[in-house]
Amino acid sequence: MSQNTARSIDLFGIPSDAGASCRGSGMGPEALRVAGLVETLATLGHVVTDRGDITGGDGAKTPWRLSDERKAEVLTIAQQSSALALASLGAGRLPAFVGGDHSLSMGTISGVARHCTSVGKPLFVLWVDAHGDFNTPATSETGNIHGMPLALLCGEPDFGPDYEGEWRGLVDPRHVTIFGARSIDRPERELLERRGVDVIDMRRIDEMGVVALMREMLARVNAVGGHLHVSLDVDAIDPAIAPGAGTPVAGGLTFREAHLVMEMIHDSGAMGSLDVVELNPYLDQAGMSARLLVDLTASLFGRQIMPRQVARISETATSIQGG
Repeated sequence: MSQNTARSIDLFGIPSDAGASCRGSGMGPEALRVAGLVETLATLGHVVTDRGDITGGDGAKTPWRLSDERKAEVLTIAQQSSALALASLGAGRLPAFVGGDHSLSMGTISGVARHCTSVGKPLFVLWVDAHGDFNTPATSETGNIHGMPLALLCGEPDFGPDYEGEWRGLVDPRHVTIFGARSIDRPERELLERRGVDVIDMRRIDEMGVVALMREMLARVNAVGGHLHVSLDVDAIDPAIAPGAGTPVAGGLTFREAHLVMEMIHDSGAMGSLDVVELNPYLDQAGMSARLLVDLTASLFGRQIMPRQVARISETATSIQGG
């Protein structure tokens, strides 16, 4: 895909925090709209259709502390979002889901996985997050579903029949990269290692840098013509510049590191679907995190400081090496 190709984007809001440890991320989709997400993507030449919000019922009337009702909301949303992702991709569009807590990815990526299976295309997932989200109901200390979506998507068996259905899709854990991790529970870490998930923690980023690590991951995707799903959690970014996260962890990606990740994904042409999750406007400071997420999404869809001439740079480097 050409770097400058305009995309047809389906934007879906998921205003639910039923899977989260604290309330507030359900207001995230509207905060991103107010921060200019649709207008920003349109100014880059993309055709954006705001499809409105997906809801799991009347969340306002659901008692917050009743876990069965919260789980039912998460699963209702998963069924809807899986179908919408499948239909959007089938129509040749790019589905972008804005949340809402990270449990929404159970459905969105399931739909992407179902599409990739139907067209015979390998699916890769880049999980940009401070956390692994690879807990199961058996290992989770809190029981919060937003800490479990990757485990479900990778086929862990502890979830039970409530999580089964036509909406489910599976992801090869060896095709999953967690980027920016710095808070992973011990049972979760052991499970990630056994399943072969590539966890790029902040130590590796500090030692090797964003460029080398992203080039390696993107090269694996492009080598097999893969579909890349990007799942961006606001808590991957350092809370000093992105305070609107329900589960903040110090020492995250810097402003430039986060933008560079997005810019490199765009340049690769590999991304075919997107989640932007866990923005909590109640915890934000004057829209600071919402504006940053809009800017990062703009970088993901091609905003540049100056036009990039990747091919010409590559040819120049080759000519220099050849003498």
